[in-house]
Amino acid sequence: MDGQVLSDIRVIDLTHYVAGPYCTKLLADFGADVIKVERPGTGDPARRLGPFPGDEPHPEKSGLFLFLNTNKRSITLNLKSETGRKILLDLVKTADVVVENFSPRVMPSLGLSYDELRKVNPRLVMTSISNFGQDGPYRDFKASDLVLYAMGGAMSSTGLPDREPIRLPGNVIQYQAGTVAAAATMGAFLVARYQGIGQHVDVSIFETQLGSSDRRTTFLLGYQYHGLPAVREQPTGTPVGGIYPCADGYVAFLSVPSMLPRFLEMVGRPDLITDPRFASPAALLSPETKEFIHELLLPWLMERTRYEVMAAAQRARFPGMVVLSPGDLVNDPHFNERGFWVEISHPVAGTFKYPGPPFRMSEGGWQVRRPAPLLGEHNEEVYCGELGYSREDLNTLRERGII
Repeated sequence: MDGQVLSDIRVIDLTHYVAGPYCTKLLADFGADVIKVERPGTGDPARRLGPFPGDEPHPEKSGLFLFLNTNKRSITLNLKSETGRKILLDLVKTADVVVENFSPRVMPSLGLSYDELRKVNPRLVMTSISNFGQDGPYRDFKASDLVLYAMGGAMSSTGLPDREPIRLPGNVIQYQAGTVAAAATMGAFLVARYQGIGQHVDVSIFETQLGSSDRRTTFLLGYQYHGLPAVREQPTGTPVGGIYPCADGYVAFLSVPSMLPRFLEMVGRPDLITDPRFASPAALLSPETKEFIHELLLPWLMERTRYEVMAAAQRARFPGMVVLSPGDLVNDPHFNERGFWVEISHPVAGTFKYPGPPFRMSEGGWQVRRPAPLLGEHNEEVYCGELGYSREDLNTLRERGII
């Protein structure tokens, strides 16, 4: 096919930080023309978040921003000005999708609610990403990744049973919300494209946690069935499971009692399968048997590297894998052979490896057409080349603080 699968879609990107930019990044990386609208002078606040090369902060060198904004064009525009609002409406006329992640009160206060935008583009899809959604008693509450992780129910079942609840590191919730928003946006876009009906998509980051694809959905359903909350507890259904040390790091095992023969084959002791300690489920899960297995396993592990343990586990068809750090992942042979890591050159930050496509397509898939943009890099291209402004107009708009 010619081009990429989303190459005929135009998106006006009013997002910042992580969840919104990741939504629009997914669309841009598969071909959409994404015009990122940034605040004059400062731009997306993510430009000021690390990591930075050499640990030297610079608005054009933020690793977070550079990853989240590949394939986008950047223009600057003051949406609080009446002229800026009119310019945005002119852009909306040319767009298929608008994505924003302001607090719910912001777009209406700017005169840019969905009802206003659809007046100039009835088929428009507008996706709004917010902490708690566009309505409800929590609508205007402030929140952070930590707060949403806690309120979403995940923390109550994460961590050791005798310690306080903990959260996952990084911006897991934000990326998950961005992924959900991208999928929802594409669903709404298909309705607009084939039925001519635009719509407003309301994505609550909080609700993406309640309905997430991990254990939280299972826990919520479980509570509905039996009324018991999920608890933090040590796994009790298997004698082998968890994280174990080895000669050069750690490995992870996950098994069920029926996999005991594979485990014994892995450690070179298939003769133990008739041992009375393994004769029944109760005996298998007794503290004495668990201690015996650990005494058998740990010396075997400490004589082997992570990859040697993984190779032995896979030969025995026992579920065991290496525990990898971010640095290990960059050098892992599987990811490199599949070409997952992609080098991207940026005119200010330099050349670095970035994570590649989240999935593969045989035709028209993921592609890096351009690095993340400089702040306002495409002002002239968009304002003059597409909206008909002159360079003199741009100078005037710049002097007035509009762009």
